[in-house]
Amino acid sequence: MLSLPVISLALSAASPSKLWSFAGRQLPRVSDGAIVDVGAELVAGPGTTLLVLGTYPADFNMIEYAQQLAHYTPALKKAGVGKIMCVVNGSPAGCKKLASLVSFPSEVEILADPTGEAGRDFGVSRGWLPDENVPAYGKLLGMLLGMGASKTLPSVITGYLGNPSGKNGWIETALAQGKAAGRWPGETVVDVDENGRVVRNAFNELPFVGGWGRRPLELATLRLQTMLGVSIEHWSELQQGVDDRCLTQLGGLVAVRDEKVLFEYRDGGICNVCSFEELLAAL
Repeated sequence: MLSLPVISLALSAASPSKLWSFAGRQLPRVSDGAIVDVGAELVAGPGTTLLVLGTYPADFNMIEYAQQLAHYTPALKKAGVGKIMCVVNGSPAGCKKLASLVSFPSEVEILADPTGEAGRDFGVSRGWLPDENVPAYGKLLGMLLGMGASKTLPSVITGYLGNPSGKNGWIETALAQGKAAGRWPGETVVDVDENGRVVRNAFNELPFVGGWGRRPLELATLRLQTMLGVSIEHWSELQQGVDDRCLTQLGGLVAVRDEKVLFEYRDGGICNVCSFEELLAAL
């Protein structure tokens, strides 16, 4: 439990992010079962602490946060991030399965939160009709159509359209990881050497747009790989013990140094997650 002086400091320094709401929030660390006080760890230092508030294990948002962490953790460390914690709204077993599927970096502490309480501490969106007596999958379908999640459709569409000034490094890394795991499409998209480094990316060969930062269909291809090879194929293992409320709850993240918030983000829809390039720029 945080002491009163520490809580007071967090209140004064970080009220926009509701940082103080994490005080006393205790979750099991997946690697060893140890109980972690999220609020205390967030302000403990040294250096910057990054806390990712994920969604349920089979969700696009959760998987894309994991894929970005897999790519950007070295850069985050170089930028002064001393600790990375990631809350996953799943059981410890589901969290372990997700970590094995997407190659979570060993430096990231995964915390299991099958009821999603930590995300609600942070004030993430609870999705469409969170308090109405409507079946959870009905609410989820509505969110896929943009209801209660206004950034869903724009985020999905940009995955198809690409972005000339975007970044594709994490997408390429994730496609290569998916290929190594035998997920489709993989063989025709990227080629890797014996060390797992990408030596050919088919999107580089596209006419006119091959030089864009993120090419049309590139992110959409990764999402197809994610949907078929992770979410659908392993749904029952990933979703065991997950509270229905978590099917519509979105995520976010916060970076803290010296009890001050450096950066914070809350998802605005399905497939709408924080850009780690923006996070790094803020650090």
